[in-house]
Amino acid sequence: MTNLPPSGPESFREDPLEPMTPSRAPSSRIDSLGFREFMGVFVAFTTIGAILFWSLSREKGAFDLESLLSGASSSQPASPSPLPLPLDPTPAPSTVPTEPEVGPRTVGPEIVGSEVGPRTVGPETVGPVGFSDAPTDFWAYPFIAALSQRGIISGFADNTFRPDQPVTRAEFATFVQEAFDQSPTQSAEQYKDLPSDFWATPGIQEATRTGFLTGYPGDVFRPTQQIPRVQALVALVSGLNLSSQSPTDQTLQTYQDAAQIPNWASNQVAAATEAGLVVNYPDQKSLRPNALTTRAEAAAFIHQALAQAGQAERIESDYVVRP
Repeated sequence: MTNLPPSGPESFREDPLEPMTPSRAPSSRIDSLGFREFMGVFVAFTTIGAILFWSLSREKGAFDLESLLSGASSSQPASPSPLPLPLDPTPAPSTVPTEPEVGPRTVGPEIVGSEVGPRTVGPETVGPVGFSDAPTDFWAYPFIAALSQRGIISGFADNTFRPDQPVTRAEFATFVQEAFDQSPTQSAEQYKDLPSDFWATPGIQEATRTGFLTGYPGDVFRPTQQIPRVQALVALVSGLNLSSQSPTDQTLQTYQDAAQIPNWASNQVAAATEAGLVVNYPDQKSLRPNALTTRAEAAAFIHQALAQAGQAERIESDYVVRP
């Protein structure tokens, strides 16, 4: 009996129990594996392309690698970055506020402040120097302000005026010399108690030559002596050469303390009253002739004397005496 090889597919095997090698695998199996791989690659590239197209088409979108990689597994679109980088060659309107332009239009004099020059620092607009102890509601402020503005009187280094401080004869002479431009009526006196280097010597000499002030017997002036109110009023009346137009006694009845007025000064006080030189604070009817003249009272007297001479505007005050 002859042994013939079996027919059919098994004829390819040398041993029926030997496993089939890939080289001998059927061609149909090889084809099926290649198709699935191809489809997997196709789906992956299609997904990536769709995500890339979506990212590029978004306005103000950003290319975010992390969101791109996670886009294939997430159905929610990736959130844009806080400061997006425009992909469009034409930049979109910025959402970040820009800083204002800095230049002459914002820092020039038109906007920053008023013009500084003679019109704002000159006496015409600045007005009198403000003293810390003579505010605008102070009774003598109008008189102090008027004379301060004209440079006739001044304050102290600490920005005070010291209105209640008594005035010396030297100070009063200096005020008068600054306020009035009178022609000399007599020769200067050589006072024994007035050194040539004394600070008030020029003012005292001028006040003496123009007839506002005189010395005492013995050729002394007593420059540091404080001047009473009656002496200050008599000095102004003498320098301006004023006289009373009404009976003296009648005029002096204005004051409730008229009996305290020295006899030698009665006519001059009456003339000062009629001319509007007398300013009594706080009571118009109280002259207090022998009280010491304060700096505020000196300013009031001198300003009223200037007004009488036509060199200043009269000030309306409740304390100016009107007979």
